[in-house]
Amino acid sequence: MTDTTNQTRRRLLAAGATASLTGLVSGGVFAAGSDAPEKTEVKVGFIPLTDCASVVMASVLGFDKKYGIKIVPSKESSWASVRDKLVNGELDAAHVLYGLIYGVQMGIGGPKKDMAVLMGLNQNGQAITLSKKLADAKAVDGASLAKVMSTDKREYSFAQTFPTGTHAMWLYYWLASYGINPMKDAKVITVPPPQMVATMRVGSMDGFCVGEPWNHRAIADGVGITAATTQDIWKDHPEKTLGTSLEWVKKYPNTARALVAAVLEASRWIDASMSNKVKMAETIADKSYVNTSVDVINQRILGRYQNGLGKTWDDPNYMKFYNDGAVNFPYLSDGMWFLTQHRRWGLLKSDPDYLAVASSVNQVGVYRDAAAMAKVAVPKSPMRSAKLLDGVVWDGKNPAAYAAAFKIKV
Repeated sequence: MTDTTNQTRRRLLAAGATASLTGLVSGGVFAAGSDAPEKTEVKVGFIPLTDCASVVMASVLGFDKKYGIKIVPSKESSWASVRDKLVNGELDAAHVLYGLIYGVQMGIGGPKKDMAVLMGLNQNGQAITLSKKLADAKAVDGASLAKVMSTDKREYSFAQTFPTGTHAMWLYYWLASYGINPMKDAKVITVPPPQMVATMRVGSMDGFCVGEPWNHRAIADGVGITAATTQDIWKDHPEKTLGTSLEWVKKYPNTARALVAAVLEASRWIDASMSNKVKMAETIADKSYVNTSVDVINQRILGRYQNGLGKTWDDPNYMKFYNDGAVNFPYLSDGMWFLTQHRRWGLLKSDPDYLAVASSVNQVGVYRDAAAMAKVAVPKSPMRSAKLLDGVVWDGKNPAAYAAAFKIKV
């Protein structure tokens, strides 16, 4: 066993002990004094995407009132706007990209500020879309795209939604798995999610990675095809989080706990039945939220996929909001994984203390308390493992070695 592995194990044990102690201390506060939220109105930002649903439904269905708060959803124009408003305090919290929170924490892709992941909002349910023009050239998946790019040597342009975000990391990982170096073999641009389809329509890009409903919308509008889903890259991958600043959590701990509990209730409600999912789709399709047709949303949240080329399938690994709480727990290893990819692609110039950063950002203690309030089961370990598209297993045990081992990297 290496020294690095031993150090990681010791830190993990310390993190677990700290999380347990936090739960005990917070539990004592409940018994000894008021656990009423310090703020009764909580402004929560969101981007028009299907996975904003639990935040919206917590407000619409009144789960927030149960915990003494009023969630005020705030529709935002871009992830950069969400970042800036979280940093300057205009938003209390937000539906936000996992990697964005870690980017701000590390001072890459924006101002540096201590941040917090309160909970996961969803797993799975994003996709990579290729243009109809590429599909006509027989590039319909990773292998065929690599073949086309090797023979037609023009400049290729691919879009993600934020430089340190989840979609950038899924896009890069997918391209690299097929021998395409995203930093050398293509031009990468940043486009806000609601603008992806329009940007592809005018011919400004060859492909993009984004959340739903914009991949399905590209098919409906006849401008693109689905080449891969993100659950193909990593089954049950972390995606959006309920994020805020660490300063906000420390200032309003009871409010943070109430917010998590309310969104947990909404997450459980969404996943409880197909009829609930349909009702959710009907709600968030409204112009106040995602602003699209219900059909564009509800197909993929029910696991019914089509690729735009005649193939249809039912995917058991569709977007999940709860899954008995497994979706929502802020696993330390999930946060660490994004740091390894930031290191892989040169966004981080050296290896951070991966576990220490994740233990600071991911609010395991707050989540445990909120889960107890909402009667949601909590996983035994703050670490989990998974085998990704390229066959490599991520388990968080030696993150520096993991980041360094990729053949294609910066």
